[in-house]
Amino acid sequence: MQHLIRYGLVLIGIYLLGIRPALAQQKNGDSTSVIHILHADTLNNITRDSVQLARFIGNASFRQGNTIISCDSAFKNGLSNQLDAYGHVHINQADSVQVYGDYLHYEGNAKMATLRGNARLTDGKVNISGPELQYDMNARIGTYTQGGKLINGSSVLTSKEGYYYADTKDVYFKYNVLLIDPSYTLTTDTLLYNTDTKIATMVAPTTINDGKTVMYTTSGYYNTETGYGNFGSRPTIVDSASTITADNIETDKTTGYSYATGNMVYRDTANHMSLLSNYGKVNQANKTVLATQHPLLILERQKDTLYMVADTLFSGVMRGDSIITAPVKRPGVDSLAQDTAAPEKIKAPLPLPPADSLATLLQPDTTAPAAADTILQKAKADTANTHKARPAAGKRQLQKNNDLPVPDLKGPEPLAAPGDTAKPDTVERRYILAYHHVRIFSDSLQGVADSLYYSSRDSVFRFYRNPVLWANDTQLSGDTIYLYTKNQQADKLVLQPNALIVNEAEPDKPLYNQIKGNIITGYFVGNALDWMHVDGNAESIYYVKDDEGGFISVNKSLSAIINIHFKGGELNKVVFIKDPEGTMYPFTQRPKEELLLENFHWDIKRKPKSKYELMGQ
Repeated sequence: MQHLIRYGLVLIGIYLLGIRPALAQQKNGDSTSVIHILHADTLNNITRDSVQLARFIGNASFRQGNTIISCDSAFKNGLSNQLDAYGHVHINQADSVQVYGDYLHYEGNAKMATLRGNARLTDGKVNISGPELQYDMNARIGTYTQGGKLINGSSVLTSKEGYYYADTKDVYFKYNVLLIDPSYTLTTDTLLYNTDTKIATMVAPTTINDGKTVMYTTSGYYNTETGYGNFGSRPTIVDSASTITADNIETDKTTGYSYATGNMVYRDTANHMSLLSNYGKVNQANKTVLATQHPLLILERQKDTLYMVADTLFSGVMRGDSIITAPVKRPGVDSLAQDTAAPEKIKAPLPLPPADSLATLLQPDTTAPAAADTILQKAKADTANTHKARPAAGKRQLQKNNDLPVPDLKGPEPLAAPGDTAKPDTVERRYILAYHHVRIFSDSLQGVADSLYYSSRDSVFRFYRNPVLWANDTQLSGDTIYLYTKNQQADKLVLQPNALIVNEAEPDKPLYNQIKGNIITGYFVGNALDWMHVDGNAESIYYVKDDEGGFISVNKSLSAIINIHFKGGELNKVVFIKDPEGTMYPFTQRPKEELLLENFHWDIKRKPKSKYELMGQ
């Protein structure tokens, strides 16, 4: 009998603590907020702070709408519709979101769950954990504010605060955000991340480090699965040897290329080279850069920085005689002009100077300089009088080869022959290819050409197709021009064939000193043109002045070899070494129609006037 009475009291208690409030909620039209009791091994009624509670012990489980809550034990306040659960707490929301913890405080009316102790939330793919988690059953939003971690495949994200939106699979991380992936790490203060697409969106200063390169950005997105990223607000990518920044940079880890758009600045810190352009394609692993849309190359020197512009500039590195990498053509792309389009339309290979191959260009080019040096060595002379005082201006005379000896100049050290493996060159050296409308400017040297090749391996600039250089107000031209540099300064110049030197005898007047020959070799001292050696069918026309600067005569001469000496940037002396023949005309009786050598051209209008002109300012 007592057993029946006790059972009846339990039923009454359940009614008072659970059913009656539930009925009241149903009458108010909020039946989905009712927390139904599914099971418990033991049920007790207790009073705590004048509040009637139902205590469920052992395998307790509850249901609210499509959500099941299970635990070891729980207290339920029927009046406030609250549940406090303990031990092995598990929330199953429609078999889509699972939430776990050691303790749960659940607001049934607001459908807000707060879990502590080994708190964890998962949707089957993503796991979010922390010392405390909150989960909004209505909005399906999981939150942690005391530190937490998200694991999505191989990516692990940690932060002080995190907000997970189960419906959209978006996660909002705040404060001390760290994303660790097997191939990189990402640190920032604020990050958006989608667990389905695995795309991380940057909205604050962010650093991405893959062990080889480091990116700094403040906006953009990165697909952590495919390795594709698009970053704005002038991101910067840095590695051990180079830096790239631009208004916008797209990266593709599958190809290794980065595509920079808008005010790109690429800097090779090892070679003191900077490349500016409105568009660039960079492979930092292979150290290549392709620049189009008004590219400007800057080769920094201690005393005389060189500036270069062209329609297209490409630079890479080579080891020994082998190119480490070269532009790679993308399928379906035909012309370089399209290379300024979106990255998916990029294709690289660059057109080489006509009649030349890349292999030819990249081999040591010693033929012309070696030939010129050999000719110099054949010019037998006594070097003791090399520094004999030169005659004053206005007293220049035609001289035989025994009047002024030719200095015994030593040519550059010979380069290793291609394929020579005796002493393999493992040093990486940068090369530069410039195509169409090439212009260069430095304080000591200016020039134009159709195309250009330079390698730091031999420090020689090679100018192709109608090249013209200007040094000391002297115009230098030839079918091909070789400019040797040494210790970051101009050292030697070779013009061949059809070499021509032109110098204004009087500024802004059609009077020109001219010298031509098969090969002309010039030598610099302190970045200034000091003297030149003309070999083969050498011809000259030059004007002689008196001490007061007035014109005296015009000399027109032929010789096998001619040496020209400069002083203070002006023509100072012309020395005929072998078999000279010449005519001297009084200035007033000069034959004007015969005072221009064959193939004469004066291209002063093509001369770059300043670095600012090259920059488009």
